[in-house]
Amino acid sequence: MKVNGETLVKGVLTAVAFSALASLLLIAVFIFKEGFPFMLKVGFSDFLFSSTWNPQVGQFGIFPMIVASLYVTFGAMLIGAPLGVAGAIFLNEFVPRPVMRVIKPTIELLAGIPSVVFGFLGVMVLAPFIREHMGGPGLSVLAASVILGIMVLPTVISISTDAISAVPNSYREGAFALGATRWQSVHMVILKAARSGIIASIILAMGRSLGETMAVIMVAGNTVRVPHAVTDPVRTLTANIALEMANATGMAREALFATGVVLFVVIMILNGIAMSAMKGRGKK
Repeated sequence: MKVNGETLVKGVLTAVAFSALASLLLIAVFIFKEGFPFMLKVGFSDFLFSSTWNPQVGQFGIFPMIVASLYVTFGAMLIGAPLGVAGAIFLNEFVPRPVMRVIKPTIELLAGIPSVVFGFLGVMVLAPFIREHMGGPGLSVLAASVILGIMVLPTVISISTDAISAVPNSYREGAFALGATRWQSVHMVILKAARSGIIASIILAMGRSLGETMAVIMVAGNTVRVPHAVTDPVRTLTANIALEMANATGMAREALFATGVVLFVVIMILNGIAMSAMKGRGKK
């Protein structure tokens, strides 16, 4: 049987695509295989809602780290989402196209900067500023939120820019024909038309901030307790895995895999929501 070049290329690409999917599936199976039995053994309530993490005496509560992860992620979104969307609006609606074609790739280059660089800046500049002006040790929820908010800006700006630029020019022209100002057309027409894409960018950025490790280890303080103020030091789920895995054995190691299961499920939910939002945008 003779095989032409097109069929061969199609077969190779199909094999590569399925190998990527198989790799993801194997990672998921491995994490659940290692972590889920531990959750059944200890109990979901004791694992998820206990406030004591002390593997040496058999206490594996991750509730403070869940709260810390949510606080840091929410703080990052309070900073990164408004700035990112505002930057996308500015680039699309108020900047000349030649200038935008230069600025947008420059902003996207920020995504390639190693997270340890952001963490270093947080330790050397941001943490001392917080310590001197707001109290506390400086390494805190606020420091981690600010650093992550800056790190997710390229994601929010890039996807939001694409969503806004995909809005047909007829929408803008119709708003101007009805007497709307530039800002009124953006606020009442463009943002509503691009809403699903903007929401998707925020959710994807949320997943990025939730899964960030190195920068958070450097600026969050790594104290296992429920924070009561933005200046309190905390330890997130990802930081706990990175800090404990090197010396973990037995049940402590299983507990870290179970922590990975929790992270995996949360991030998959966020990605699913983002994909649903983007599909909704496509249908519109």
